[in-house]
Amino acid sequence: MTADTDKARTPETPQTPETRELLARARAWRDEDPDPVTRAELAALLDGGDLAALGERFAGTLQFGTAGLRGEMGAGPTRMNRCVVLRAAAGLAAYLRERSPGLVVVGYDARHNSERFARDTVAVMVGAGLRAALLPRPLPTPVLAFAIRELGAVAGVAVTASHNPPRDNGYKVYLGDGSQIVPPADAEIAAAIAAVGPLAEVPRPESGWELLGEEIVESYLARSGAALTPGSPRTVLSVSTPLHGVGQQVLTAAFTRNGFPAPVEVPAQSAPDPDFPTVSFPNPEEPGAMDLAIEVAAATPGAELLLANDPDADRCAVGVPDPAAEGGWRMLRGDEVGALLAAHLVRGGRKGVFATSIVSSSLVGRIAADAGRPYTETLTGFKWLARVPDLGYAYEEALGYCVDPAGVRDKDGITAALLVAELAAGLRAEGRTLADLLDELAVRHGLHATDQLSVRVADLSLIADAMRRLRAAPPEALAGLPVVEAEDLNEGSAALPPTDGLRYRLAGAGPVASARVVVRPSGTEPKIKCYLEVVVPAADAAALPAARRAAAETLAALRTDLAAQAGLPTE
Repeated sequence: MTADTDKARTPETPQTPETRELLARARAWRDEDPDPVTRAELAALLDGGDLAALGERFAGTLQFGTAGLRGEMGAGPTRMNRCVVLRAAAGLAAYLRERSPGLVVVGYDARHNSERFARDTVAVMVGAGLRAALLPRPLPTPVLAFAIRELGAVAGVAVTASHNPPRDNGYKVYLGDGSQIVPPADAEIAAAIAAVGPLAEVPRPESGWELLGEEIVESYLARSGAALTPGSPRTVLSVSTPLHGVGQQVLTAAFTRNGFPAPVEVPAQSAPDPDFPTVSFPNPEEPGAMDLAIEVAAATPGAELLLANDPDADRCAVGVPDPAAEGGWRMLRGDEVGALLAAHLVRGGRKGVFATSIVSSSLVGRIAADAGRPYTETLTGFKWLARVPDLGYAYEEALGYCVDPAGVRDKDGITAALLVAELAAGLRAEGRTLADLLDELAVRHGLHATDQLSVRVADLSLIADAMRRLRAAPPEALAGLPVVEAEDLNEGSAALPPTDGLRYRLAGAGPVASARVVVRPSGTEPKIKCYLEVVVPAADAAALPAARRAAAETLAALRTDLAAQAGLPTE
């Protein structure tokens, strides 16, 4: 189709200079797009003269966020598609060729287009003169992170959108230490991507890369029990779901290889399905996502543990029996699981630095200090946590846990699930439960109750407006607690690089000893997130119910007050 034909089919299109430039860009993109689906999408928009849709697709480019690209699939530079992936791969190849040419390992999940994007990536790497290896099939992201270190690669790419909706896909980039990219590498790679010329000039041979065999999965499984204690009790029955992702087969293999009973599967969710038909969002934290798994757990005699991985299995959610909860099971918060694993590793003698991010509970800091372990906080994301020197254990409240930094320098929902199962089995042998251990930690260190105000938006300007409001008029008090420190994280500090976020520390009042609030835009989704923590002392187990009531009331008031000050709905 020629430009003249396009113009002839859309005579009503106003031919302003801006319109002519937009149409020219869209035609140029269409003409070099190797994907017939997105090429046809652009052709239809051009034929129909849909300037609004074209303007949206060409209003900039996808930017590197949390370790790479992530966005809705479709045509144009603001969407995930083959053109964007080919340019990203070419830019990454140019960056690596200048600094550390060598092997690049590429993995992918089971989302729409993931394998196609992965194969495009290895082709570009080989065309650029680098070595490339492709994982044998759709596999958990932790297997890719493991393979980078295992094979001595200089970089890795995981094609995944993790827990995002079905319409999304992503491109997560790792460097040779097995950690996700951070500044300045992300900006340098972005500059290299921007410098890529016409796609016709990017060599893409049809062969030349290595297709890895199942041996790499076997190596990962052989390492999966590294964090476990030899001879520990392992007779705990669990129910598990991958939420239609790629984790079930590897999780089951890891459990049986390490001496645990095979988890009972959730049949409707156990096979990979890129449409995620049984959930609104394939994220264990989202309301309703765990309903089917809870039904299966409730119907499974002897089940003591409910485990859920997100679709690329780098995160792990945990549920425990609770007669007071709807369905008879309660999903633990990521902060609760993070504290349980920290306490378990301390008891097992784990050395090294214990680390969390600034949005996670401060309880692990108290556990580490009590045990004489070093502790640190980083910015949000495992791209920062994984780079902590002498890392022994890291977790983040969004269900991410790194329990074997020497094997996988990233969050790993498979090995975390193994460690949770070991802890549950060991506690049962002592006549205790995970809930009992949480109570003991609350009495020893104070009840650390956390919650989140998370608002998904269709218009990203609402997030910027909320951040501006809070910066222009910082709250003086929230939930009746005075704000004693208001920190704009944009300014950075000796401990933390600059980031778009705000942190408030609140003094205690009444039963509340202290509180903390962190507000930040999400790096992977169109959300603004407000992380809340309240600390309430409890003298003994009998005092915990009252402490929980006080914490719940304060958290609810924090949500309401913060939403009002930021101009956000409270959901």
